[in-house]
Amino acid sequence: AASVMDICRIRLTHWKHGGIVGVSGYGGGVIGRYSDLPEKFPGVAHFHTMRMDQPNSKFYKTDFLRAIADLWNFRGSGCMNFHGSTGDFIFLGTITEQLEPIFQEAAHVLDQDLGGSGSNLRTPSCCIGKARCEFACYDTQEMCYEFTMHYQDELHRPAFPYKFKIKFDGCPNGCVAAIARADISIIGTWCDDIRIDQEAVKAYMAGEILPNAGAHRNRDWGKFDIQKEVIDRCPTKCMALEDGKLVINNAECNRCMHCINTMPRALRPGTDTGVTLLFGAKAPILEGAQMSVCLIPFMRTEPPYDNVKEIVDKTWDWWMEEGKNRERLGELIQRMGLPKFLDVLGIPAAPHMITEPRSNPYVFWKAEDVPGGFVRDINDYRSRHAR
Repeated sequence: AASVMDICRIRLTHWKHGGIVGVSGYGGGVIGRYSDLPEKFPGVAHFHTMRMDQPNSKFYKTDFLRAIADLWNFRGSGCMNFHGSTGDFIFLGTITEQLEPIFQEAAHVLDQDLGGSGSNLRTPSCCIGKARCEFACYDTQEMCYEFTMHYQDELHRPAFPYKFKIKFDGCPNGCVAAIARADISIIGTWCDDIRIDQEAVKAYMAGEILPNAGAHRNRDWGKFDIQKEVIDRCPTKCMALEDGKLVINNAECNRCMHCINTMPRALRPGTDTGVTLLFGAKAPILEGAQMSVCLIPFMRTEPPYDNVKEIVDKTWDWWMEEGKNRERLGELIQRMGLPKFLDVLGIPAAPHMITEPRSNPYVFWKAEDVPGGFVRDINDYRSRHAR
């Protein structure tokens, strides 16, 4: 019989996709894992993975952790993953016959639902938000929970061209990296001025308060220098010291959060808060990695967040109609063009949507957008631009 080392030397994977496997009423949440060498390794002939919807901000009680560990030790391999890149906590390795008992116990005893897998809405994920963070500009936990409950059908019954992720960051620090890995990134922001405590600014400059909340207290970097460590590091150069006071040209601020992170007792986000909506981020699979593009710079919102849900619904209607198989939203936007997506959302183009002028040379004007209109004659154009 071949040894494990002999199998490994072949350098081929022996996990195969064995078809759809799941639990009653759900199309997602279980990832089938089968070995193509069941006779040699009967212990891993099945090794299914179950995704479980993590609590918002990943807060756990110890009795809950013990309960799920006991469940998985009894009915699975005992191997778990906290957390998957989507956010779920993961049960790694069980057999087909155990899937339904695990789900029933998780749902009816532990009040725990499956997460998303497959071509559906993946488990919404949020940062710690207002639970413990003073920078949070909206209640990420509340919005994440509302979206999770509202979009149950999209979460559990795959009907999309491919996966779809919505992530909630409470401020531009982006602790769940929504801007880099969510098809819709919802990031907290403010539209008024950064709040400044000038006395606290002086205390930082005098060394009475440690910068970065003391995170670098054991580094011998010398005395705190506000000019070098804050003002000169501002990406838009919107800060200055005038007569010992810190002044900010808030119209130029791009919410990078560096100054606030460095001097949290002196600087705070504004009070007129809301969210920024960005679209189309993803990891590098088909078309390479993409960062999301900012299309709605600021939107005030409150429960039940119907104005944000309206944007989500419009996005899904278009993506499900036009998206190709395994094409993420960002790739569809690239293929069809940003102007088309703006039409779908019903929002006008704005300077916030580009990083520099002429970054996209393909601008297709509509006759109704041009004073006096125009008539496009492709044959006339080609006669004057012969190849």
